[in-house]
Amino acid sequence: MSTSKYAVLVTLALGLAGCQTAPPIAIPEPQICPVFEAVSCPACEVQQCPEPEVIVDVTTECEPAPPTACVITQTESKYISIGEREWALVEPSGLVFEARIDTGAATSSLHAEDIQLIEKDGKRWVRFNLIDPDTAAKIPIERRLHRRIRVKHNADDIKDRRYVVRMWVTLGETRVWLDVSLTDRDNFEFPVLIGRNMLVDNFTVDVSTHHTLPKPKPETEEQ
Repeated sequence: MSTSKYAVLVTLALGLAGCQTAPPIAIPEPQICPVFEAVSCPACEVQQCPEPEVIVDVTTECEPAPPTACVITQTESKYISIGEREWALVEPSGLVFEARIDTGAATSSLHAEDIQLIEKDGKRWVRFNLIDPDTAAKIPIERRLHRRIRVKHNADDIKDRRYVVRMWVTLGETRVWLDVSLTDRDNFEFPVLIGRNMLVDNFTVDVSTHHTLPKPKPETEEQ
């Protein structure tokens, strides 16, 4: 036998010997999942919620007492209430004029015409005419000059110089010895204006009324 063939046979013999001595390879068996039996739950009873307890709040309301009417006690005033227009008796003329009541005027005034300053027995007097509202006749009057005043007109800023005399003026049954300024009131609606010098301590004025006092009468008509 030749050497090469002998080497091949030895190689084959060794190879076969190696195959017989190597341990066999273990092939794992496939794992089988266990089958679990279904567990049946017992039927649960359906529980109902209890009916809510209704609690009624009873509120006792007392009827409100009827309001007590306030008793308004009118205190008697010592002043006489007059309106925005009243009848005024001017003496010594004995004439009755419709007068405007003006709380904004300090001094009462009277419409007069032909006003003149004269001197009698060394004293100054004022001579003037009053107009009778019924007949339009001129009634001459002379009164002692008491003082002079200057009245400022707001419209044109002109100061009017006036003579002031004292006369008796009667509203209703109230007769007052009064300072009266003489002026031309021909452009005014009322020939007489009653100011604060007669109203203070005698009257209260309610401008929503008029002619609240009886019309005074001259002494000649009272007899």
